[in-house]
Amino acid sequence: MDQELENTFLRALEQHQQKLLRICSVYAEDADDKKDLFQEAVINIWQAMPSFQEKASLGTWMFRITLNVCLRLQSKQEKKRTRFLKMDSITIENIEPEAPHTEDHERLIKLRACIKKLNDADRAVITLYLEELPYREISEITGLTENHVAVMVKRIKDKLLNCIIERS
Repeated sequence: MDQELENTFLRALEQHQQKLLRICSVYAEDADDKKDLFQEAVINIWQAMPSFQEKASLGTWMFRITLNVCLRLQSKQEKKRTRFLKMDSITIENIEPEAPHTEDHERLIKLRACIKKLNDADRAVITLYLEELPYREISEITGLTENHVAVMVKRIKDKLLNCIIERS
């Protein structure tokens, strides 16, 4: 790969790294899983860089690849779960006192839990929306029309609000 393409990749990765990590965190079960998803997404983006055709912005293209990686790996994990029984790990209590949580932190935990309950399509749309992507970009990433994205966001917000209220 030539140096210019490598520099473009590195600049884009630096610019969008936090958003890519947050997308991965929505599909991850824990911090290690998030790192694995992120690493897999970065590898896929790197391998696809020579085929980038600039039909969308580089960031939008990277979000699409990341979302596809997360969905593909989630599907594989669900197949594994049906074949294997996962043993719960042993918990040792009272090693360290639990850090106090702020009210905002608690609300964020509830929101994440509710997002994880959504189906794949809703989870993808709301994750991109929460990353403050415009409907046009969400449309390009998901393949939905802008109007469909807008309607979905409204319905998903209602679902999330109801879920959060139920958890309160």
